[in-house]
Amino acid sequence: MLIEPPSDKRALRAVELDAGLIVVGGGLSGVCAAIAAARHGLKVVLLQDRPVLGGNASSEVRLWVLGATSHLGNNNRWSREGGIINEILEENLYRNRQGNAMIFDSILLEKCVEEKNLTLLLNTAAYEVEKSDPDTISAVHAFCPQNSTRYILRAPRFCDASGDGLVAFMAGAAFRMGAESKEEFGEGFAPDAQYGQLLGHSMYFSTKDVGVPVKFTAPSWALKDITKIPRYRQFNTNMQGCNFWWIEYGGRLDTVHQTEEIKWELWKVVYGVWDYIKNSGNFPEAETMTLEWVGHVPGKRESRRFEGDYIIRQQDLVEQRVFDDVVTHGGWAVDLHPADGIYSELSGCTQWHSKGVYGIPWRCFYSRNIKNLLLAGRIISASHVAFGSTRVMATCGAGGQAVGLAAALCEEFGCLPADLASGDKLREFQLRLEQDGQYLPGKSPADTSDLSAEARASASSCLRLSDLPAGDAWVRLDSAWAMLVPLQAGACPSFGVEISAERAGSLRVELRRSANANNFTPEVVVEAIELPFGEGQSKLIARFAAEIDREGYHFVKFCEEPAVQVRLSERRITGVVAVTNAFNKAVATSSVQSPPDGIGIDSFEFWLPKRRPEGRNLAMSFEPALEFFDPANVQGGSARPIESPNAWVADPADPAPELHLDWASPMALGRVLLEFDPDWDHPMESVLMTHPEEVVPFMVKDFDLLDASGVLLHSVRNHHGARYEWRPESALETRRLTLRVLSTHGAPASVFRFRCYPA
Repeated sequence: MLIEPPSDKRALRAVELDAGLIVVGGGLSGVCAAIAAARHGLKVVLLQDRPVLGGNASSEVRLWVLGATSHLGNNNRWSREGGIINEILEENLYRNRQGNAMIFDSILLEKCVEEKNLTLLLNTAAYEVEKSDPDTISAVHAFCPQNSTRYILRAPRFCDASGDGLVAFMAGAAFRMGAESKEEFGEGFAPDAQYGQLLGHSMYFSTKDVGVPVKFTAPSWALKDITKIPRYRQFNTNMQGCNFWWIEYGGRLDTVHQTEEIKWELWKVVYGVWDYIKNSGNFPEAETMTLEWVGHVPGKRESRRFEGDYIIRQQDLVEQRVFDDVVTHGGWAVDLHPADGIYSELSGCTQWHSKGVYGIPWRCFYSRNIKNLLLAGRIISASHVAFGSTRVMATCGAGGQAVGLAAALCEEFGCLPADLASGDKLREFQLRLEQDGQYLPGKSPADTSDLSAEARASASSCLRLSDLPAGDAWVRLDSAWAMLVPLQAGACPSFGVEISAERAGSLRVELRRSANANNFTPEVVVEAIELPFGEGQSKLIARFAAEIDREGYHFVKFCEEPAVQVRLSERRITGVVAVTNAFNKAVATSSVQSPPDGIGIDSFEFWLPKRRPEGRNLAMSFEPALEFFDPANVQGGSARPIESPNAWVADPADPAPELHLDWASPMALGRVLLEFDPDWDHPMESVLMTHPEEVVPFMVKDFDLLDASGVLLHSVRNHHGARYEWRPESALETRRLTLRVLSTHGAPASVFRFRCYPA
């Protein structure tokens, strides 16, 4: 029993914690930063002012996680963000392909609590900073109302991933809020005053059909006149959650200090919309539906953006400029919204895509005037226009991983964040990022510590792609289709397809490629031919006379001809995919991007794969066979298709595929890192949208590692991740290391990288 006498006043319980990095903000960028730093040996405290992690991705807001893949709505092939954010999305797919936001919460929590170097403080808000000098933070003060405890958190470096830049603001970091003029950076897409300078907040709701009539009486403050929403006719009973991304408000207000006012306006709209659906009589199917959930925390899009040593801008994205200090990539559209949000007569968003992914330089991820302050998430150093793309959560998560590793390297090198922007420290930074699964556009760091480069790579079999065998399904050429395949320099192979025609005619077939070798926008026509066909089924052979002058990906395009169907194949191969000129209505209004003149955005066609299970290849023969799947691919290069597949792929007929690394003398191995094919094209949205499988079909499922004598060293079963790391208990001495693939999740066995590091 505790009995306290009266007191003049009492102080709250205070706890002081010292760490190598304090991360303020538990959205995806903060989570990825904290995990990355902890995995690289740094003691980390992650501060989150909410009861769950994830920010806009959490069950409190319920926005799907997306990035460069953009709902498969752009030409960014094999572009999903890698590393920790991919690891999170893969685990969510495996456990939660139906998109339950509560399960996604639990996965994020699990990822954090499993890190022994990470201390997680939930429901704890930062409110003050200490500084040892004008450009150095020494401590952050925070308070948790759940345990009535005040925390004093000290570290040599701090990461602000708070969304509004709370710590950066209090520390005096230079920042911007609102849109730059067109003149400041020469950005043609910079908005005018009528469009508005800030993106607003959104709030979602979901419903449930309970099978019996349910009445609804709207609260007194709900919106009464639904016609105040110009797009009110777009509401329907099939929409749920972040389908309502355009229930947006606040772009004319202070999106930091007026958030509560914005929230109340969004509640007013949400309950008014449901009142309209339930009680207007226009939706009889709503009679048995109930309002199951309404957000209590608005999803913020934009507030402060803090200045680093570089401000990324529109031209960097559109022109895909290569930065020497690139540390991550993006690829979402430049996506701006009218400031009046749901009350605007304009479209809910204006999206313009680049022809491919772009890199983000390290100089955007730290404050230019607070020397130990790292920036993660939507507050990084970007213009308002560039922010329209860099702000999305998968991109933010990948940036957070770069920040977390940078903090660990600052500890290791005894340097400041800005010191990592050039020289040997930058080279090491980029190499470690690449080893951890990050994709760096325009950079391929040489991994000199990887012993696989000294080995001879061989395999029990290797795919020679002579055909994609015919299945039972067909696709009508209501729009153009193409096979995206790698071709060697020199004479062009012939391509055979089976068609079914309603009448005789002629089919135009084109060989195309992108102007930029790293892109997948087929704007260059290498050659076009006409192939006559008769009524009924027949085989067409496309023979192009043109020489292939640049090795890499080309498009074999079959032009629109509604009288013709092309047979499809059920076989899926790493680095080979069918695409169509039909557009994705979720992110575009046409199959061609046609921006207004003078805004600095390219016009081009969209060429998109279909989602599985519909996403099949065209049944096609190749003469001579395509030979891009050699075992040597696993010894270097990117762990995803870029200019070519970059993977070893086994012959589909091989019953027990094996991949070998042989050295001239025994090697002492201390770490083995395998990188498989997680289908970098699949967006893997975290909530709401469902997925056709728990693991993508390209993934290796069961495998063994064996030594030179065939002795079993390590077994893995039911694997479902892009990466697998094995550390033997003691140094492994061997002349040969063999990967034996026992089964995959559907496609022929494939491996991007087989890395071996010394003990």
